[in-house]
Amino acid sequence: MQDTTKPFLMLHLGLGSFHRAHQALYLHQLQQTGDTRWALAGGNIRPDMADTMEALIAQSGAYTLETVTPQGERRYTRITSIQTVVRHDPMLSGLIRLGADSQTRIISFTVTEAGYYLDAKDRLDLNFSDLNADIDAVKQGRVGSTIYGALTAILKARMQSGAGAVTLLNCDNLRHNGDRSRSGLLQFLEMVGDSNFMAWVQANTSSPNAMVDRITPRPTAAVAERVKVATGVDDTAALMGESFIQWVIEDNFIAGRPEWETVGVEMVQSVQAYEEAKIRLLNATHSCIAWAGTLMGFTYIHEGTHDAEIRQFAFDYVTNDVIPVLDTPEKPCPINLAKYRDVVLDRFGNPAIADTNQRVAMDGFSKIPGFIAPTFRERLARNESIRSVAMLPALFLAYLQRWHAGQIHYTYQDQAMDPAVAHGICDATDPVAAFCADQTLWGNLAGDARLVSAMREAMDRVQQFVQRKTA
Repeated sequence: MQDTTKPFLMLHLGLGSFHRAHQALYLHQLQQTGDTRWALAGGNIRPDMADTMEALIAQSGAYTLETVTPQGERRYTRITSIQTVVRHDPMLSGLIRLGADSQTRIISFTVTEAGYYLDAKDRLDLNFSDLNADIDAVKQGRVGSTIYGALTAILKARMQSGAGAVTLLNCDNLRHNGDRSRSGLLQFLEMVGDSNFMAWVQANTSSPNAMVDRITPRPTAAVAERVKVATGVDDTAALMGESFIQWVIEDNFIAGRPEWETVGVEMVQSVQAYEEAKIRLLNATHSCIAWAGTLMGFTYIHEGTHDAEIRQFAFDYVTNDVIPVLDTPEKPCPINLAKYRDVVLDRFGNPAIADTNQRVAMDGFSKIPGFIAPTFRERLARNESIRSVAMLPALFLAYLQRWHAGQIHYTYQDQAMDPAVAHGICDATDPVAAFCADQTLWGNLAGDARLVSAMREAMDRVQQFVQRKTA
């Protein structure tokens, strides 16, 4: 029976910076209008961010968000929408308890695009040991540690308690994120072999696609110091983000939802145009600048964005190769893509964000297939040039060669990369051919002569660029 004295809950898995600067802010803003029908609860499915989690628990879920405009104007907001912070335990008992509560109507999650273990054909990639370990754990009645293992435990408890239907809301930068994470979950359940439970999940959950956007760097001690000066609050869970924010969601919620449109969330029938624009114009461009900036020895994204040659790489990629495939006479795009491109580059140039190349450069082995390869396929299908888009994987290959040689001045993180494979590409007699032959990166384009040719020319341009800049 529904408890009308308690708010409905949105249970979030992954209380990282992005969630707290984005989804939690929107719900906070809704609550500030007087609509307190919904609240947030959340925790992590792995023992990450232990200090931040303890700070949030000590502060009853409250924290301060600093936002900054490209002009350097800073604002401070005390966020109070997270009602319950769940301390991590290996059995995920707190998250399972909340997920099985009938007041919980939405389970949302942010685990990064690599956390879904999907290959180029959207099949679960069983080359990942932690995914295989989760399949074995669930078969043996234990709780897993991937998003699929965690959702399985939570949803099974929900089914057993009779708590009813629930929406699974993906908040990651993943194209068709609801459809694809749902597919991954159902494949996982099929491998586990519980057909009755799988049928319950299919009938009692929905998975809307969504597009999320806000640049949110990893918090530094300087953020907490500015918060203390500006607000007088000593907040070790403080974080910062840019002033720009966007959330577009397909209105497909099986058990109700907050009235997010009241506070600027765009509720639509399809997010496809929005997510393609964001993934190709923002995410891919972001990575381009991070890889190129690292090759130049820059630390921050804004440094690379203000380098005329790097900015031109990004501008040409979008203008020459992306806009023509996303906005066609047959299928006009509802977004002004040239304006969107310019806004994105202005956002990246914001020095106050101090977003690091280290954060943005990560996970290249999932970003190439997810963010960049689709433009190759569409251009080649139209017999059009791939000269501008080829600069992005060429920059990544040059970056990977630096990593291989131990010459990256920070730790490179890539959940989808097999280090042995990456080192093998760099050790090959012909690294360009080896890179272009990699199935994880290119899927059905792997080994394509047009891809190899464009990559050779792009690598020459990258090497000339590096020589000019470092001479």
